[in-house]
Amino acid sequence: MPKPQTAAPTGLRDILVGLSEEGRGDETASALSVGLSLAGLTGAHLTIQSAARHLTLVAGAGWGFVNDLVVEENRRLSARARAVAERAVTEAALEGVSCSIEVPALAYPELVGRLTARARLADLTVLDAEARELDLDRDLIDGVLFGSGRPLLVVPPGCDAFSARRILVAWDGSAQAARAANDALPFLRAAEAVEIVSVVGEKDLSTAVAGAEFAPHLARHGVNVSVNTVPVQGDAAQTLERQASLFGAEMLVMGAYRHSRLKEWLLGGVTHALLTRSPVPLLLAH
Repeated sequence: MPKPQTAAPTGLRDILVGLSEEGRGDETASALSVGLSLAGLTGAHLTIQSAARHLTLVAGAGWGFVNDLVVEENRRLSARARAVAERAVTEAALEGVSCSIEVPALAYPELVGRLTARARLADLTVLDAEARELDLDRDLIDGVLFGSGRPLLVVPPGCDAFSARRILVAWDGSAQAARAANDALPFLRAAEAVEIVSVVGEKDLSTAVAGAEFAPHLARHGVNVSVNTVPVQGDAAQTLERQASLFGAEMLVMGAYRHSRLKEWLLGGVTHALLTRSPVPLLLAH
């Protein structure tokens, strides 16, 4: 189990955890565990949206037994989603965390839209990472990241508590990187050590604001910050993973770039690659 955070991030009052029960087993979602511990640490109110995708019968209601199967599957998914939400309320009460739940059962597009709209009302949304490209959870990530205007914490499997004593900030001088670092300030100020990392050799950074120029800004906010420039090894995502391991990072902060699903699937992309394999939680902003 991770060691507890040494200082509590300040300024967080509303945290949203989004859960999708479609295709998920009985294991506890990492996003829920991290969201609960972070809310307990900060005193924030926790909202849990435990969603069930509502299936519809396109072929028509005349298919009697098929319609019955769809109705039964919708009932099963809704019951599972509610059970998860109710267990979370019990856990939150035991931890002294203020908590409310939502259990929407909606068609696919409406489900994504509902979480995205709800994320606009929170300081931070926490979601589980999803390695599969074509998946409801991945669409929820994309919806919040590019449609909410708020930061998103994506948690890989195996995280059972929030901890971010050492944080890596991926920096390329872009607007997205600046936005992500600014949104991460509550965590950066509370961390024991923060490293700004610029990966060179994969794209031209000659006209970008250097990490060494950005570091004083973070230092004025009380961040214990250092700067590192590393040559690309493999690709930028692999280089950031390697540097996160060397630094002992428990969180990676980075700006997200929007590309089409097809382009990312064919060509890759740093955001896409780290969503599928980052060993530590990603704090993303766009």
